[in-house]
Amino acid sequence: MPEEKPKPAPEPANDPPPARPVVPGPIGPLVSPYRGPGRVTNVPPATRWRSRGGPRVAHTACGPAWTCDACGRDWPCPALRATPTDAARRATLIPEYSRITRQAIRDLRGQPGGPDPVAIVRRFLWFLPLTDEEARAVALRLR
Repeated sequence: MPEEKPKPAPEPANDPPPARPVVPGPIGPLVSPYRGPGRVTNVPPATRWRSRGGPRVAHTACGPAWTCDACGRDWPCPALRATPTDAARRATLIPEYSRITRQAIRDLRGQPGGPDPVAIVRRFLWFLPLTDEEARAVALRLR
C-alpha cells in the first residue's frame, strides 16, 4: 500500500470585518423627558410652598443668621426636618448640605452666644446619625 500524505490545513482568511454603516445626522428627534400628565416644566406646584391664603413661602435660609424664611426658627426648621429622608434622598442631600454647613460654620462660629462648629454640623446634617467624635471630625474638615 502506498503511503498517504497528510493533507495541508486550509489557510485562514484574513478578511477584515465588514464596516459599520455611517448614519448621517441625528438619530432621531429630540424628545423632552416625560413629566407626567399635563406637566410642562419640572417646577413644584405652588401649593407645596404656599401657606394657606398667603404668598409663597419656602422653608429656606441663608447666612449670616441662618433662620427660616417661613417660620423664623433656626434653620433647618422642624418643618423641613419632618420631611422623610430615605437612603436615596440622603445621598442627594449630603453634598448640598455639606456646602451649606461649611458656610454656616463660617457665619455662626464667631457670633457671641452662637453654636460651636460641632453643634452646627449636628444641626445641619440632622438626617445623619453622627456621634460627637464624627461631628467634630466633619466640622474640622469643613472649616
